Amino acid sequence: MTVQPRKNVLLAPVTVTPTKPLTPSHLKGLLWTDVMYRATAPLAAVTYRYSHTTYHVTEQTVGFWEYLDRTRGETDYGRLSEEEIGDLYVAYRSEDRPQDAGVLRPYRDAVEHGGWVHPASERMLRLWAGHYERLGMHDPGLREHQPPGLGLEEMLERLAAVGLLLDQRHCGGPVYLDLTRYGMPLRRIVTSDGRPNYLACALRELIPLVPWYDEVVLLYDRELDSDYQLLNRVLSRLGPTVRRVPIGRVPIDGRITSARHGGWHGHTAGALLDAAAEAAGDGGGGGGGSGSGTDALRLGMRLYFIATLGPGHSQSFRHDLLRNCLSVAARLLRRAAGEGPAAGAGDLLGALDRHRRGHTYVDPYRLASSLLGRGRPAPDPALLSAVFL
Repeated sequence: MTVQPRKNVLLAPVTVTPTKPLTPSHLKGLLWTDVMYRATAPLAAVTYRYSHTTYHVTEQTVGFWEYLDRTRGETDYGRLSEEEIGDLYVAYRSEDRPQDAGVLRPYRDAVEHGGWVHPASERMLRLWAGHYERLGMHDPGLREHQPPGLGLEEMLERLAAVGLLLDQRHCGGPVYLDLTRYGMPLRRIVTSDGRPNYLACALRELIPLVPWYDEVVLLYDRELDSDYQLLNRVLSRLGPTVRRVPIGRVPIDGRITSARHGGWHGHTAGALLDAAAEAAGDGGGGGGGSGSGTDALRLGMRLYFIATLGPGHSQSFRHDLLRNCLSVAARLLRRAAGEGPAAGAGDLLGALDRHRRGHTYVDPYRLASSLLGRGRPAPDPALLSAVFL
């Protein structure tokens, strides 16, 4: 292998707001990012930026918190399941009642100045941390206070200074990201009454970060492609190479719907992990560990959500295919333990480098797929341990 200069890489996946359960679509994106992070880390200096703090101020989150306080009073959210909190979120999104910006401002201020998180979302993040542990995923700071490097006004000033902003607040209008010089449409990022959207928050977070990196990788839901094309254009002006990695959602019974509409009962992360743990022989106890059942669960989930489903969105979720991947994972683990690494398989860096294809990050799909297929040698235990378990 030709050793390349060690580069600085920023992984910046789309952040799932802690207002509803993790669905198969969420799990796919999270596992994809986890494998990319762990596979790229031996080859480059990688930062995995995933800040819930940055996006708590969006209306879908603070609006939900205000709805809960207004309608649920002194609910003990620490006793609720992620499905029960998700049901409350579905009820909130179906409520036909606009929320005044002034009502939401104290919530945003509490996030910005005190790092406050509503008990419902704090409970959800605690449950998610448990899912991360069972899956062996790197925790990028789910429950940490990680504010963005720029305040909203400072971010807008930076965009204005380089001619990328159309600010109509002086006449009672909204604020637009203006990339029309590049043939791209205007995109509203702040409403006339001061509410920032997800793209505004992403700009606050990433504009001060990206100049320090050689390559920036944006992983996101394909439904957000138009916004991420805009984000790509802005960030590229700051120096780094920007890579967009769109990941397709996972249909359930042939339909792709937003989690805010429900329809995820029986398909939440907790439910899938319990079923997968039973199938893999882990007993559903969680808590991590190095037992064969836990390893088969972790590897099998990655084989299904990455190698089997692939980057697109054409395949509906199937329990039988997930169970098959768990069985394949158990066989791969037995072969790796019984046969030992094949000749040359001990070159972990070389095995990872083969799946980069001209970019610094390792492609999770190519890497996970390389474990499958008839006639392939036993996987290198070092590779499995470093990336998949």
